[in-house]
Amino acid sequence: MLNTLNRWRIEFLGAVGFFTRIPVSDEALRSNLNQSAKFFPLVGLLVGGVSAIVLWLAMEVFPLRVAIVLSMIASLLLTGAFHEDGLADSVDGFGGGYDKEAVLRIMQDSRIGSFGAIALVLAMGLKLELLASVPEEFLPYLVVAAHMASRFFAVSYLASLEYVRYEGKSKPLATRLAMPSLVFAGICGIAPLLFLDMLLGLICIGLLTVMRWLLGRYFVRRIGGYTGDCLGFAQQVFELLIYAVFVAWLAF
Repeated sequence: MLNTLNRWRIEFLGAVGFFTRIPVSDEALRSNLNQSAKFFPLVGLLVGGVSAIVLWLAMEVFPLRVAIVLSMIASLLLTGAFHEDGLADSVDGFGGGYDKEAVLRIMQDSRIGSFGAIALVLAMGLKLELLASVPEEFLPYLVVAAHMASRFFAVSYLASLEYVRYEGKSKPLATRLAMPSLVFAGICGIAPLLFLDMLLGLICIGLLTVMRWLLGRYFVRRIGGYTGDCLGFAQQVFELLIYAVFVAWLAF
């Protein structure tokens, strides 16, 4: 039992070290990321929790939109804009590449292109406007739930799609995610959506599942599977979708 708990601790810290700027031990950094993948929603809990705390404190001092921007900055600093970088690289690749090789080559380019820059501006602006449309009493919890659920749906591609690039920092994710790990990640990622409102949570999960299928089909059609950048892109799309569903629900 103690060995299992210690292994889980190392794997969790490995996920934290991979997806955030938080320093972890060398042992954790050497852990198998495929084993750590089940903890990715819990990394979302960490990142979302920090963002929610900053948001909650900032709302006591600043106007709502300023508080939201400060919360977004906290998230970007904590993760090193890891997922946003994947969003920009993916949109550059899919927007500028006409075949698999061209798409992957553009994704690997460290420079941001016009497609990626536009995508980042639109994504950040949409996130701000959506969150500003949510009643303040729900905002901190919604931010945490969205960070957790979006990471689960993104990492779920490890269980169904092939990794198509064999170099770079995401190479450790090149093998399939085992079903027990997927189930654990799903419980951690999906449960927070159901706590706020059961019906809303079920609708949100249904729409996320449809979006996951559509994005997965697109990834396979364009490049034959996924890359690390695709996972970052998907996480951003899923997070925005959760906010959009919540705002639409309030409108009705």
